[in-house]
Parts: sequence; structure tokens; C-alpha cells
Amino acid sequence: MRQQGKKKQCDDRRQRAACEAEFFDLRFRALLPRADWDALPGAVRSRFSKRLANGKVALYAGDIKEARFSRIGWCMAQLLRVIGGPLPLRRDIDVPAAVCVAEDGEGGGQIWTRVYHHAKGFPQMINSAKRFAGPTGLEEHIGMGIGMALRVRAIGNGLAFTSDHYFWQAGKFRMRLPRWIAPGETKVRHIDRGHGKFDFTLRLKHKLFGELIWQRAVFRDQ
Repeated sequence: MRQQGKKKQCDDRRQRAACEAEFFDLRFRALLPRADWDALPGAVRSRFSKRLANGKVALYAGDIKEARFSRIGWCMAQLLRVIGGPLPLRRDIDVPAAVCVAEDGEGGGQIWTRVYHHAKGFPQMINSAKRFAGPTGLEEHIGMGIGMALRVRAIGNGLAFTSDHYFWQAGKFRMRLPRWIAPGETKVRHIDRGHGKFDFTLRLKHKLFGELIWQRAVFRDQ
């Protein structure tokens, strides 16, 4: 009887695991210790567990609350436009912003599209691909073969994504960029504010030049 009971429990666990794999995306969850993941707010777990196959997308809308650059940071953001403009370009605040997340069928990850409106002129569109690969388990590819390996950790009411190193990749060839050519430490935070809202913060900080770029936006679940 005990063996049958244990077998039934195992079967129940397998069934639950199969059900989760079918209806939820477990890839972000796999990057954290189970206890850390379970301690996150339910809204955060939901946003990072959405299964986006078969043409589904996740949409978030909000506005930019803070944006600042050092002179070096502003120049760097402009120069990086040659590889797709992965950094915000202006200091406009209280302007609309939107994020669209879709599955990346080719890269086996997700495509993130961020749209930042400006007080004048057309909005800026930033595209990147998050792939569940590499030594840290998560990479962000920003264009022209340039990417960064990210480390993920839970921070109470949200998640922190911190750059571990940057790289250049062409096909199977991959080269880790030396620190002297890297732009600094990139840190992105997703902080839940309740009622379907969350903060998105971006900070780029250089070891020698200090903070280069800071941006904070508030988004809402759609």
C-alpha cells in the first residue's frame, strides 16, 4: 500500500509538471532557486511565465518617469545607434512607452520590443532577443552579433538582471569582449508595485566614469 501511495504521488508530480510545461513557460523560473522564485509576487511570476507560442504576445503600456545621462553616456547611446540603438536616446519624461514580448522561433528565446515616445518627432524602437543559453543561462542579443550574458536574481518584490560580460558572436564563433572595451555594468530591474503595475529601471554604470545612463518607467499589465 505504501509503495502504491508513493507511486501515485510520483505520478501526480509528473502530471503537474507536464501540465505546467504545457501551459507555462518555465525558462525564467529555471534560472532561480525554487525558494526564491516561489517568494516572488504572483504578478511577477505570471509575467515571466507566459507561454507565447503560436503567435501570442505580451503587452505592457506605461510612461517614462525618469531619464538622465552623463555626457559620456549620451555620446555612447548615440554611437551605439550603428548596431540598432539598444539604449534610450533622449531625456524626455512623462511620455508614453510600450513593451511587446513575443516568442523567437529562430533563436529559441523571446523578442522584446520597447517603444519610447518623444516630446517631438517619431518614437524610438529598441529590439533585442533574450536567449536561454550561455554560461549564465540567459543572454541578450542587441544586434550586429553583440550581446551580453545576464545573471538573474530575486530582489524581494521583483527581479534584477545584471550583465556578467559582453561578447561578439558570428555563427559558431564567439569572442568575449575585454573589460576595457565594454560599456560598463548594465543592471535592469523589474519591481512589482501591485495593482497590475511595475517599475522598469535601467542603469548603465562604468567603473571609471560612474553612472552613464539611468531610466525608470512605470508599466501596466494589458
